[in-house]
Parts: sequence; C-alpha cells; structure tokens
Amino acid sequence: MLRIELVICPVDFSEISVRAYRHALSLAEYYQARLVVLHIVEEWRHPSGSFAATAADLNAFYDALDETGWERLRAFVKKHTHDEIEPELAVERGTAPDQILSFAGTRKADVIVMGTHGKRGFDRLVLGSTTDRVMRTAPCPVMVVPPQDSMAAGDDAHSIRRLRRILFCADFSESSAAALGYAISAADEYDSELTLLHVVEHGLLRDNVEDATARAMEQLNHLLPVGPEHKARKVKTLVRVGKPYHELIQYALEERPDLVAMGVRGRGTLDVAVFGSTTYRVMQLGPCPVLVVNT
Repeated sequence: MLRIELVICPVDFSEISVRAYRHALSLAEYYQARLVVLHIVEEWRHPSGSFAATAADLNAFYDALDETGWERLRAFVKKHTHDEIEPELAVERGTAPDQILSFAGTRKADVIVMGTHGKRGFDRLVLGSTTDRVMRTAPCPVMVVPPQDSMAAGDDAHSIRRLRRILFCADFSESSAAALGYAISAADEYDSELTLLHVVEHGLLRDNVEDATARAMEQLNHLLPVGPEHKARKVKTLVRVGKPYHELIQYALEERPDLVAMGVRGRGTLDVAVFGSTTYRVMQLGPCPVLVVNT
C-alpha cells in the first residue's frame, strides 16, 4: 500500500503554485501526512546584489531577500490554507531545482507536489525547467500539476479531492513498471477505477495493426497482480494506435481522469532535451495532475 507521510510543495507564489498547493493540501489531509511548503530564494534573479560594496553589504542584501521570502510564504499559506492543516514552512537560498532535490532527499519526502509553467522547445533547452529537472532526478515520485488543471476552477479549495479515476500509461519499460505500483496502490487506497492504456505507435510497427494491438492487450493484462485479494479492483485495459503523447492526452481529455501515472527516464539525446518526451508533453498539455515516477 502506498504510504505518504511527508508531502513537500515548492511554491513561487504564482497561480500555478496555488493549484499545486491545493493538491498538496488534499494529499496531506487524506493521508494524514505532514506538509512542508518550500520557497527558494534564487540569487540569480536579484542582480542588484552584485553591486554591493562589501561582503557585509552583500550578506545584508541576501538576508533581506530571505526575510521577504519568509513574509511572502507566510502570507501565501495563511491565504490558501484551511484550519485542518498546519503546514511547516521552509525558505532556502540557491538554485530552485538543486535546493528542492536536496531538501526532498534530506527530509526523505514521500512525494513532491509542484506546478509547471509550460516552457517547451528551445526555451526549455536554454532556460531549463525546474519541474523537468526535479521530476527526472527526485528521490521520490513527483505530482506535476499542469496550467490547465481543472481542480482550481471547479473544486472547493478546502475539500479533499477524491481520485475516482486513475489513468496509467504503459510502455512496458522499467520506468513504466515502477509507476504501475504507485498507480495500483493509489487505486486501492481511493477505491478508484484504474485504466491501463498503451499506445501502439505507427512508425514502430513491424506487423499489422491488429496483431500489434492484440499483443499489446495481452501484455497489459499480464501487468496486474493476480490473486483473490485483487479481484475487487476496478480495472480497464485499452490499446490505442497513433502518436503516444497525442493519444494519451486525447484520452485524458475525453475521460477526465483525476490522476495520470507515468514513468520517466533520464534525459538523453538533444532531441529529448528540445522537443520533450512523451511524459513531458502529457505533463504540460494534459488536463490533470501527472504522478511521475523516475528510475
């Protein structure tokens, strides 16, 4: 069974941070877990410090930045937190992805919940993405909340979000297998409907579509554990044909799952860095949070 005892939610005070924080609150309340709200003061965003006349001036400048970070974090939490949860607050200084990863590792987080702002393509290669770096190297799963997440628009910010439908995206890789364990555990915990979806990609077909689809369906059916304790689980298996990211996003838009679970592998070629993996595109363009499990 999935155990969540510590949730970490990095915030930068943007609207997407508010959405991510609502999901973090919901998880923490449902699992009765501790919640740490983390803000990173990034020195490179404040070039005025480079004009400090002395080391003492520079230290005073950064101390003022830290204090401002604390003030904004306290105001953020006060505005968006209900009485049932008392989160711990933390402010760190440095580069956001490095500090988030270090903090999560030191505190032994069970899950990181954070938003993504949607940088893609060349901007992503040059500027980098905090969420992308965290999700690929985090010591725990990362729940990524996209800009178009529907929770903020329709749900009570103070309510626990029930995961009624969970979508697991299967590509039969090692990272995919790791994500499946979390998807099954979450489905059992919430008594959710679990859909296992694989996309047969046209360009990789070695035989006809019917044979490839039947083979994929057989593989999907063999992914689930067997035994009497698993018979009550509500599970669907589905195979689609096309571009993986397109079909996964389309299915999510049609069926509106509450959570997508996917595996992710480490960044490799320039093509992946510039154009994004299937996981990255689903994370950026899908309508609901994506639980990313890296291997």
